Amino acid sequence: MKIETIKTLGDLKKAGYESKSIKDELRHNLRSRISNKEETFTGIHGYENTVIPELERAILSRHNINLLGLRGQAKTRLARQMINLLDEWIPVVDGSEINDDPFHPISRYASNLIEEKGDDTPINWLHRSERFAEKLATPDVTVADIIGDVDPIKAANLKLSYADDRVIHFGMIPRANRSIFVINELPDLQARIQVALFNILQEGDIQIRGFKLRLPLDIQFVFTANPEDYTNRGSIVTPLKDRIGSQILTHYPETIEIAKTITQQEARLDTRQSDLVYVPDIAKNLLEQISFQARQSEFIDHKSGISARMSITAYENLLSTAEYRALRSGDNKTLLRLSDFIGVIPAITGKVELVYEGEQEGAASVANSLIAEAIKELFPDYFPAIEKLEKEDYESPYQELINWFFEESGFELLDEIPDAAYKSKLDAVKPLNDLIKEYQSDLDKDDHYFMKEFLLWGLVEYKKLSKHRLSEGFQFNDLYGSYISGL
Repeated sequence: MKIETIKTLGDLKKAGYESKSIKDELRHNLRSRISNKEETFTGIHGYENTVIPELERAILSRHNINLLGLRGQAKTRLARQMINLLDEWIPVVDGSEINDDPFHPISRYASNLIEEKGDDTPINWLHRSERFAEKLATPDVTVADIIGDVDPIKAANLKLSYADDRVIHFGMIPRANRSIFVINELPDLQARIQVALFNILQEGDIQIRGFKLRLPLDIQFVFTANPEDYTNRGSIVTPLKDRIGSQILTHYPETIEIAKTITQQEARLDTRQSDLVYVPDIAKNLLEQISFQARQSEFIDHKSGISARMSITAYENLLSTAEYRALRSGDNKTLLRLSDFIGVIPAITGKVELVYEGEQEGAASVANSLIAEAIKELFPDYFPAIEKLEKEDYESPYQELINWFFEESGFELLDEIPDAAYKSKLDAVKPLNDLIKEYQSDLDKDDHYFMKEFLLWGLVEYKKLSKHRLSEGFQFNDLYGSYISGL
């Protein structure tokens, strides 16, 4: 059907066009996608066997939907991608404020126009990209904003009394007729505004300043909400919850691999930055592990959640830290270092909500402890585990390395030394080379130096070495020698 040739209601009838409600439209197109084994929601990882099937079943059931989950769980992205299930074009009565269906007009304007012109009624075509409306629920939202109000200027211009329904200025919801309408953070909407949604969801009535209009609006509602809101900022009133067909629980990535995929997809990097900095896979794992540690930290409010945006912005900061160092030292290429993780602290402190104990510790201190805990958690995946209590006859594989630090003093890794000096420093610690060769023999050559530094930091976390932050870098010592020198 060539929409360019269909300009009137008569043309539309001759073309055999059949109108559908938006929920039937979504259902029909989803059925086709599922039958053809096509992916419905793209670029959303970790929901393949949980959230997405539930969402698809809700669409097949023609339900209004509430996506319930903590921040940074792709709730809004899921809602926005639903427009891909709409027909590419739909006809609307030309000049209609509320996208009237030419076959089923609901506004007085469209009804009068069709009655007057019949098959000569002009129509326009609306693309699916224009059939999406979104409103962030805030306490200052009014009924006039989302449903409508009497417009005195319209009444004056048209010389109509306030008793005439043509003086109504429609709000966002009526104007989103035949569209997907998303209300984000629904519990933040005042209770009286939520009450105003009751009839729209169920009966299609709207009431404005004494007018009671029967407007059977055709809308697919999608709401998003954070569980924290139910106790801290407000709640979804019970009758409104009752009118929402499906409530779907979202969640954070369940594995580091999924989290890495999301971060790599979402991070906004300059190509020159990507070409300049080599990032070992273990560094990406460590970055994601920080978020996993944060979600179980006693210093962080779990109800608030740890957004996936924390890992994304931390990754951007991490590469910028390495880039900054390379620019200052004059290196054309650089390896990411574990000491570069000092640069992700601002990304962490801005994304976590601390409990009282965390506030006492301080945001930067909590961020540093998360990095330390992430290193400790990942360490056994790459090297032999270190037990708190070791048998007397047990010979630690790290003893030679610990002895090296006992004999040496003041081993320092400064933040801004060039790559050549950084490599030379680590190569000078021969036991590090031996451990990498024995336990990480298949490791890519470019990953060796990060792994060496990771080994040092890991031994610090397991209380086998000590580490001190200097103004320009880090100093590593053996545990007891540094204690004695401190005395």
